[in-house]
Amino acid sequence: MNEARPAAIGGSSPRHTTRPSTRRAPDDPKSIRSDERGSLAKVLPDGRRFLRRHRPVLFALSGWSLLESAQTFLGGYGVARSLDDGFLAGRTGTGLLWLCVAAGATLLGGFAVRQVFRGLADLVEPFRDGLMRRAVDQALGAALAEPARADPTAAVSRLTHQTEIARDSFAGLVLTARSFVFTTAGALLGMASLDPALLIVVLPPLLAGLVLFLSTFPPMAAAQRAYLDADEALSALSGQAAAGLRDVAACGAGTRIAAEIGRLIAVEERLSRRLARWAAVRAFALGVAGRLPLVALLAATPLLIEGGLTAGALLGALTYLVQALLPALHALMTAVGTAGTRLLVVLERFTDRGDYSAPPIPTAQPPVETRPHPSGRLPADTPRPARLARSGRSVRTPAAELRGVTFAYGTGARPVLRELDLTVEDGEHLVVVGPSGIGKSTLTSLLAGILTPDAGSVRVAGAAPGPDGSAQPQPRRTLLPQRAYVFSGTVGENLAYFRPDASRADLDRATRLLGLEDLVRRLGGLHGRVDPRLLSLGECQQLAVGRAYVSPAPLLLLDEATCHLDPETEERTERVLAERPGTLVLVAHRISSALRADRVLVLDGDRALCAPHDALLAESELYRDLVGRWYHDSQSAGEERDRRASGRRAHGGEESEGRGVRPSLPGHRDEDPTESKGAVTAVGPTRDRDVRPSRRPA
Repeated sequence: MNEARPAAIGGSSPRHTTRPSTRRAPDDPKSIRSDERGSLAKVLPDGRRFLRRHRPVLFALSGWSLLESAQTFLGGYGVARSLDDGFLAGRTGTGLLWLCVAAGATLLGGFAVRQVFRGLADLVEPFRDGLMRRAVDQALGAALAEPARADPTAAVSRLTHQTEIARDSFAGLVLTARSFVFTTAGALLGMASLDPALLIVVLPPLLAGLVLFLSTFPPMAAAQRAYLDADEALSALSGQAAAGLRDVAACGAGTRIAAEIGRLIAVEERLSRRLARWAAVRAFALGVAGRLPLVALLAATPLLIEGGLTAGALLGALTYLVQALLPALHALMTAVGTAGTRLLVVLERFTDRGDYSAPPIPTAQPPVETRPHPSGRLPADTPRPARLARSGRSVRTPAAELRGVTFAYGTGARPVLRELDLTVEDGEHLVVVGPSGIGKSTLTSLLAGILTPDAGSVRVAGAAPGPDGSAQPQPRRTLLPQRAYVFSGTVGENLAYFRPDASRADLDRATRLLGLEDLVRRLGGLHGRVDPRLLSLGECQQLAVGRAYVSPAPLLLLDEATCHLDPETEERTERVLAERPGTLVLVAHRISSALRADRVLVLDGDRALCAPHDALLAESELYRDLVGRWYHDSQSAGEERDRRASGRRAHGGEESEGRGVRPSLPGHRDEDPTESKGAVTAVGPTRDRDVRPSRRPA
């Protein structure tokens, strides 16, 4: 837990404070029983209003669906008559004619289905449009009521994914329910016309299966809703924990968060099993309604024949069951069991005014054992920072040392750093440069103790940078990654995060030296509240740099931590941090940072050179290329300012003093590189070679 503090200054992740929810937990049996009663009650009023507004469309769909009833009726009735009045009576022509009637009814049903699909869009599209309007209203209402708690991801999900789920499910239910109602009406009417006794045999098992199936719908929908609630809570908590991982580590809440996530996973497991049990009951109901009528009809055939049932009527009844009624019933149960449950759950989210609140991320203050020393000073055994002597010799233990360090990301991977030797003197200002992906961030992570070398050793103030087993935080180094870490607290709390006992004078001094006065004033002073979402990336970096300045750590590690600042602010920030007692190791975002350093470390694959700027210009081709590229960009920018200034003068504007002046690059144009006295030290595999700068021009 202690090693998390040096890394905690990077990454913008607010502390989450979630309002306690009045909704019961998703695995609460009382909650599920109440949901069984309340889900339909929430959805049905809006559903009835919607259907009343679209009565003409419903009447049109019903009219075309009557043709499907006629198709079903004529299909079974034509088969029965073709057998009784045609083939069995010796009238083949009559039998064929009745079969043609049944075939013609099929064509009629196909035309009716085509018209139904055309009319379905007039019902489904307004349904989706209404859901989208409601989703927008809910999102805007939540944002206006509680901006800090507004969840844009939930609004986007409702506008896109959930509305499409509701649209498709609604369309499928309308089609299958309509087909079942009118197909069942045609089949039952046909059996009644053939022999009313058929209904006595077929209807009881059919109704029993339907009742059993419908009885599973409310509890299964409630279990499905509870499962989605638990899944949403798990996703929300996991997302909050990932975004606020540094808060979790700093507060020592890792065990609590892991336990809460484990509880939600267990809840999902129990609800999945409950859904599986109800699915088994539903499958049994489908078997009762879909197979038992046919079995009952076959078992009762001898009695029906004794009662005067003809062979044609029996075949017609079988046709109604096998080709019309049972397929329609199976389609209805499948649709209601899947699309119906999804539709009910999704629609409830559009009618519900409050969402299930995920368990909050703990906002407790860091435990006593993880706080810095009560005095705000370093422990007595920690080396005191001291500026580098002008002679270049260290007056104390080196701030950091790497001896033969090799590191690779994964077994068999090419090492990012190979046999690197480096000594950073106490009080030194070191800048690290090199191409992207060459290992600069890896170097800072090794110095911070976040990564462990595969070979070699790393020492910070004479000790390993990792945790030392004590309850106190590691006060020797502070790491600022590129992504600045700012949490939801006051400005003062953010600045004093690593030194809670810092005085008002300490914070004011950091604010003044780093030029944060305007930002702090705009945020309401040191007691003003900080909302990380309302800050720019540069403002987050400024607050993080202020926190680093106030921290008691003698070693500051900046990994492009000022990349979102303008060059002038970046220069001021680096100079202030360099003047701060202690050591500064900076991964440069702009090569101009190297001009302000005591030494520059150039990482170039297997070869690494460390020397002052002037000496590197003479000995490092890569460094000359980096400096030349920066100088060319600066020169182009200066020429552009010259052109703009000339244009203003041509139009009577005033010329600003100093505009268009091209930067002077020490050791590159205005200074002779032969005047450099620094030695170039090879710190890679050729580390034993000490190269002196050549006399040739850069």
